[in-house]
Amino acid sequence: MPTVAPLDIDGHVLKVHFLGDIPVFATATGTIHRLDGGEKVTEAHHGLLACVKDHANQTLVTGGEDGRVLRIGHDGSVTELAHVPRKWISVVAAGPQGAVAYAHGKSSIVRLADGTSKEFTEERTVEGLDFAPKGLRIAAARYNGVTLHWVGTAGAPIDLDWKGAHTGVTFSPDGRFVVTSMQESALHGWKLDGKASDTRHMRMTGYPAKVKSLSWSIKGKWLASSGAPAAIVWPFSGKDGPMGKAPLELGTRSNIMVTEVSFHPAEEVLAIGFIDGMILAVRIADGKEALLRRPGKGAITSMSWSTTGKLLAFASETGDCGVIDIAG
Repeated sequence: MPTVAPLDIDGHVLKVHFLGDIPVFATATGTIHRLDGGEKVTEAHHGLLACVKDHANQTLVTGGEDGRVLRIGHDGSVTELAHVPRKWISVVAAGPQGAVAYAHGKSSIVRLADGTSKEFTEERTVEGLDFAPKGLRIAAARYNGVTLHWVGTAGAPIDLDWKGAHTGVTFSPDGRFVVTSMQESALHGWKLDGKASDTRHMRMTGYPAKVKSLSWSIKGKWLASSGAPAAIVWPFSGKDGPMGKAPLELGTRSNIMVTEVSFHPAEEVLAIGFIDGMILAVRIADGKEALLRRPGKGAITSMSWSTTGKLLAFASETGDCGVIDIAG
């Protein structure tokens, strides 16, 4: 068994990320806990709703019930990027060149590194945002589909339509595909070509529960997802993605749901977190499993690998958190 450095935090932990070598845990109440020569706490929000890592500068971008969008450093420093009084900021994204996006209601706002902002208005409430890996472009998930916007140009937006409630969105690492999670316990995807959207849709169905966690493998060959008693891993290596192909089912446990998935940063190895607190690592090539953590208190809500892939930090809905030393 690998060694585990446990951390007991009061309450629901929404997200965990590594900022450099420092694991940082964000709670639903708005406190940020850092394991940096001991536990250190930053009071950030009055109610935290969203938290993502900005890989470009190794910070967190957070949104809260207090209408604030914050950038939080590995040292606990807090910089306010935006404040929208009387609005809840439940959707944030970090993009290239220091750009940050956030949403409230039907509005998506992209804030550039120089502090200037550009606002886009959708027909329905924005439920998810993601930046394309190249070029300053965002995808906004909404009811009945996704809208793509170029931030720096005046080009017309592209609507990718599919009936139903789309609750989250992700670009593939090569930018060829856009995939949404749906209220209807399914994923939906579109293949993008050079000018507009391809008419071919990618339907990924059969989940017994809503998909709340998605993770791309290092080169975008696989997309792992929660929402079943196994990690459902779709193949995206071909030109048409998963169309006509069956997914892998990894770490299957009878009637025990997967709540979180996270691909290793360098290898095709997937960490799988379950509703009972257990964590497995599974190698894609042969399905070989390694037990990283026995069942504990509360469902796994977030997992994050260190840059080297030697450490895996995890968080749970009961605050039962920690860092697993894989090498150990």
